[in-house]
This record gives sequence, C-alpha cells and structure tokens, in this order.
Amino acid sequence: MSYNASSTIAALKVVTTTLLNSSAANLNATERTYFEGLLSRIPPLPFSTFNEKPTIAPATVWSRVNNVESSQLYPVYPWGLYGVGQAGLDTARNTYWNDSFALKFRSHIGWKQDNIFAARLGLTEEAQRLTSLKLKNSERRFPAFWGPGFDWVPDHNWGGSGMIGLQEMLMQTVDDRIYLFPAWPKNWDVHFKLHAPKQTTVEATLRNGKVISLEVVPAERKKTLLFSLNKIPPPY
Repeated sequence: MSYNASSTIAALKVVTTTLLNSSAANLNATERTYFEGLLSRIPPLPFSTFNEKPTIAPATVWSRVNNVESSQLYPVYPWGLYGVGQAGLDTARNTYWNDSFALKFRSHIGWKQDNIFAARLGLTEEAQRLTSLKLKNSERRFPAFWGPGFDWVPDHNWGGSGMIGLQEMLMQTVDDRIYLFPAWPKNWDVHFKLHAPKQTTVEATLRNGKVISLEVVPAERKKTLLFSLNKIPPPY
C-alpha cells in the first residue's frame, strides 16, 4: 500500500536498462521501442530528509510499515544504483545513518542485509561489525546452523547474507571497474579468489595491511582495479 516505492522503481530501472544494453539479438525493433518507452515512464526515486540531510525514501507515500524491511536501501543492494564509486554515495550513507526505519530495523539476524548495505557503502567498521555477528559460531552442534531468526534452523538466508556481505567487503564491481578491499579492515589478513564480470577472476593476499600477491585473469583486466577507497596500496 505504497505509491512509487523506491525498491520497485530501482528494480524496474535496473532490469529495463540492463535489457536495453544487452545484445541486440535479445530484442527485436518492436520490443526495443516498447522497453525504451517503459524506461522513459519509470518515475524518479523518491527522497526524504532526516537531520537536514537528503535520504532515499521508502516511497513517495505509504499507509503503514508492514514488515521489518529497510526497503529504502534496496537501491543500494541488490539493485546497485548507489554505492562505492558511484554518484550519490553521500545520500545513500545518509539514509543508512539517519533514516528512522533503517535505524529501527538494523540487525544481523536472519536474512537481514545491513551487513551488505554497509559493505556496498564502503562503511568498513560497520561491515566488519555486522558481518562478524552474522558469521559467528551459532553455538549449536554445527557452528553454521544459525537461526531461527525469522524462520527456522538452520537458517540458510542467515548464512547466505553473511557470505554475500563478506564478499562485498573484499571486492565490488561497478561497470568495468573492479574495487578491491572497498570495506575490508586492514588488520584482517586474507587470501581470496573471486569471480568478476567478463569472465574475470581475481586472486589476492592481504597481510599486515599490505597486498603481497595479486593475480588477475585475463591480465588486461588488471588495469581496471582500484584500491584507493580503503587506502590499501596496490602491490608492486
């Protein structure tokens, strides 16, 4: 019961734009005309203000809050309209820190995505705190049997959102750019190998706050790497 919900608008914009930017073989001329018209009719995201700072609103208007969703941050994740290396990062961070519902609903329990939001926004300490809570020992016979959260034990969504957040702390991609360690604490040593778009793999080792090894396949994708956001210097 909302008007122009930001989660729906973000989804429509991203899905429609991605379709239009895909291979010409995916759309005939009639379909392309239709989706171009659809994209032009999608309304802009709604905004609000908290503590005199611009924020993303859950919707233009709504009748009530029926769940415990921070839907005003869905344009950050999963839809990726805001985040590290993108315009409007301050507005999205304002939403995370100031929106009353985002604050009220913040949690690491169950499927909650606050750890992912924090990582996508480059909030290293918050991502570290929430992901550590997500992935701590469940104190059951099997350490990864988290829950019940909002559902059951084992809560697969609890572990899944924890793993997504951990990966987003290590690496994020925006267009052709690959950001390494955008929300990773320097005092956490790590070795990882992750897949990126364009059939790319990135393998790196961070030790004592320094990158000591890095391998990117194919090699030409190495020029798209950016390290600067968390002030971790590149190797070599």
